[in-house]
Amino acid sequence: MANEVVDHGRRRFLTATTSVVGGVGVVAAVVPFIKSWEPSERAKAAGAPVMADIGKIELGQKVDYAWRGLPVFVVRRTKDQLAVLPSLAPRLVDPNSEVDQQPTYIKGPARSIKPEWLVLIGICTHLGCVPEFFPQIKPEPFDPNWKGGFFCPCHKSRYDLSGRVFSGVPAPKNLQVPPYHFVDDTHIQIGVDPKEAG
Repeated sequence: MANEVVDHGRRRFLTATTSVVGGVGVVAAVVPFIKSWEPSERAKAAGAPVMADIGKIELGQKVDYAWRGLPVFVVRRTKDQLAVLPSLAPRLVDPNSEVDQQPTYIKGPARSIKPEWLVLIGICTHLGCVPEFFPQIKPEPFDPNWKGGFFCPCHKSRYDLSGRVFSGVPAPKNLQVPPYHFVDDTHIQIGVDPKEAG
């Protein structure tokens, strides 16, 4: 046996074949492992943008939608509700929305793309409760000078009809405005910025 001739061509072939089969095995083992790092289809769906039909929302009405497991308030404000917003500035913590609680394309006291439409994440910035909607411009037991907005019954935080927080309440910041854009006159997409904002 010691005198046998070594077939180098066959040895190279066997070495190459073994390497290829081993490489395929490693790839087959690694791909499922790496795939496990990706979010599940359920998680992708939970974070996906939401199309909201706003065509049937009446003036002064609020409709709730769910986006990323969060309640999103869509309010169609009346002219009277919009008219009182500037007068509330002295009573608010952040009347000009200087704290980063909204996308950069959201400006002014209305805190919206179109003044009539308010889109907010309905989570109190104090401890995460869901505030109640009090749209009427009339005295309420929690505020004799109430001009409409949101009241959190858990710890008495109050927000105006733009989601701006009042001074002297536990909540430190305005309600958050999610990214959104108008698809057409009767639909908004929550979770996607307008094209011109990108």
